[in-house]
Amino acid sequence: MRWGSALEHGQDHTYLKRTKDIFLIYGGGELILEDYSDASFQSDDDDAKSQSSFVFKLNGGVVAWKSSKQDTTTDSTTVAEYIVASEAAKEAIWMKNYIQELCVVLSIAEPVVIFCDNNGAIAQAKELRSHHRSKYS
Repeated sequence: MRWGSALEHGQDHTYLKRTKDIFLIYGGGELILEDYSDASFQSDDDDAKSQSSFVFKLNGGVVAWKSSKQDTTTDSTTVAEYIVASEAAKEAIWMKNYIQELCVVLSIAEPVVIFCDNNGAIAQAKELRSHHRSKYS
């Protein structure tokens, strides 16, 4: 589910701007956006594609989530996890920009933390050089 689904269906965010004084607050102070990502490696028996899932929390409250089959067939858990982390990073950029565009709450100043439970994907994300085992580097 994406915050902008109303925008994608032809509606604008006039309602959100009109009701900017009525909102839920998840904690106080700075806005903290976090993502929890995971992939199930080749979970589809028919085409051996992996399942990607992520959930975003804003100050501890869930605000967006997605679960879908990956477009490509991967040959390792690390690659499947790296793909979902990449998708989550794109969504995080969109969410930060959307919050800033609304101008109704503080923007998100801190970097978005993407939690991933695969050591290979974490090591690959931290490494600045290209990896010979991954065609996605």
